[in-house]
Amino acid sequence: MRIFEGTGAIPAEARGMAVAIGNFDGVHRGHQALIGEVKAAASRRGAAAGVMVFEPHPREFFAPGRPVFRLTTLDQKLRLLAAAGLDQVVILKFDAGLAGMPARRFVEEVLVAGLGVSHVVVGFDFFFGKNRTGTPQVMAALGRELGFGVSILDPVAEAGETFSSSAIRERLSEGDVAGAAAMLGHYWRISGVVTGGAQRGTGMGYPTANLRLAPGTALGHGIYAVRVYVDGERHHGAAYLGRRPTFDNGAVVLETFLLDFSGDLYGKPIEVEFVGFVRPDQAFPSVEALTAQMAKDCAAAEQMLKEADARQTSG
Repeated sequence: MRIFEGTGAIPAEARGMAVAIGNFDGVHRGHQALIGEVKAAASRRGAAAGVMVFEPHPREFFAPGRPVFRLTTLDQKLRLLAAAGLDQVVILKFDAGLAGMPARRFVEEVLVAGLGVSHVVVGFDFFFGKNRTGTPQVMAALGRELGFGVSILDPVAEAGETFSSSAIRERLSEGDVAGAAAMLGHYWRISGVVTGGAQRGTGMGYPTANLRLAPGTALGHGIYAVRVYVDGERHHGAAYLGRRPTFDNGAVVLETFLLDFSGDLYGKPIEVEFVGFVRPDQAFPSVEALTAQMAKDCAAAEQMLKEADARQTSG
């Protein structure tokens, strides 16, 4: 998959693409429908299939003091887009110039002059241009005028609920990682470099790998069954997210105990994939009571992970 930053230097062989436009945060099942449509349009036209994403997230630009709960980092997003079989990704910088660009000018300068698009795919709720004056219907009208096709996708839903990044964020804020995964089409992950902690887990017989959460991350507090990816290998684990009310009720921490690993992870990049919710966070009357509960939590997490592995194998 080829990655282009901006539209200023798109080579001739990359022009004429069919492109889906959006934030693609999470690359969830609604986004996957957009990707399927753009791949089909590209195939019909003998063109490359691409997507256009915006960085930073527009919400970060308009409200810099309020961190956005991003479901995927840019690197994670690009990996998911590549796995979906796309040919090209255009990363468009979302800045004051883009935010203030009228809808027609965006189409003329970015899509037509910049990319030479042959087809554009947008969702039913896609808005663009200054003051969000560009609608899917405006895009369709400009496509007819300027010579490119436009597909507008209806909501993608299951059991009456539309797949959306905001709905997935709500699931995660409630600790419902299984529900989030059903909407994503894959398990949600956090990535980072392992940092040092208070070493309480080590003293209790459960050494943990600690990650700093990205600003805005709003996962529900509690114990989770997780898979941990490190050095190209996958491990089972139990993760704790919370304020450690048994000890200090301090800053939120993510601490992950790998059930099948021994060694030093400090300073290593890892990814933590959230598979199931074990229990909510709570305070315990003593360290001994907490340690006894941790043994039960690890056993419950291991059982959840074995069942998830078996479902994936059978599926």
